[in-house]
Amino acid sequence: MLEIKNLVVQIEDKRILNGLNLTVSKGEIAAIMGPNGSGKSTLSYVIAGKEDYEILDGEILLDGQNLLEMEPDQRAAAGVFLAFQYPLEIPGVGTMTFLKAALNAQRKARGDDELSTPDFIKQVNAAAAKLEMPKDMLKRALNVGFSGGEKKRMEILQMALLQPSFCILDETDSGLDIDALRIVSEGVNSLRSPDRSFLVITHYQRLLNHIVPDTVHVMHGGRIVRTGGKELALELEANGYADYREEEAA
Repeated sequence: MLEIKNLVVQIEDKRILNGLNLTVSKGEIAAIMGPNGSGKSTLSYVIAGKEDYEILDGEILLDGQNLLEMEPDQRAAAGVFLAFQYPLEIPGVGTMTFLKAALNAQRKARGDDELSTPDFIKQVNAAAAKLEMPKDMLKRALNVGFSGGEKKRMEILQMALLQPSFCILDETDSGLDIDALRIVSEGVNSLRSPDRSFLVITHYQRLLNHIVPDTVHVMHGGRIVRTGGKELALELEANGYADYREEEAA
């Protein structure tokens, strides 16, 4: 599914990723944990194609295709989806207008026919119901006036409609209360599939209690420094990252 080889990235002459290697298999949920400044969000942005980052070395392969040779919209059409830590508000753009444009753009890029308005509305309403989203949210401008939990549910709604094959969740639990965390996690879990992989970036075990990972990677200093099973997240929750900082200092 996803294979990252020796990825070296900088921004404004500051090295962020230092020869990072990572493999996520088809159907796998991989979690990345690490202290602030370790490069977790940078990794998510680089995979999705955010500008401003300078790729000095390495490659990112999704089903054998080098994502670094694609524009962001091409990566999205290839199956990449990024749920942001802080989703943007877009005044003047209706939520339903945005969702329909995004869904039909993806379908067109994949050679599928555009959805009719009735079919589109049916799909949105079904997905929104699973996320316990009030219908009035769909009538507002995208994310404008939404709470943190509502913005995260909107991200998961987009993911449910677009049906990507590789989903990146960048600190999706940030700012969520217990109820919102449950709803968002259930939405993610409903999308688990043998043909869909997830990269879950988080600081905290509490998200991984709901979205149980197959593997956990520790990121520090711009590279993956340890990999283990779900029990590794419990170890990090108990001990923190002091051991990794001491290793770097040594």
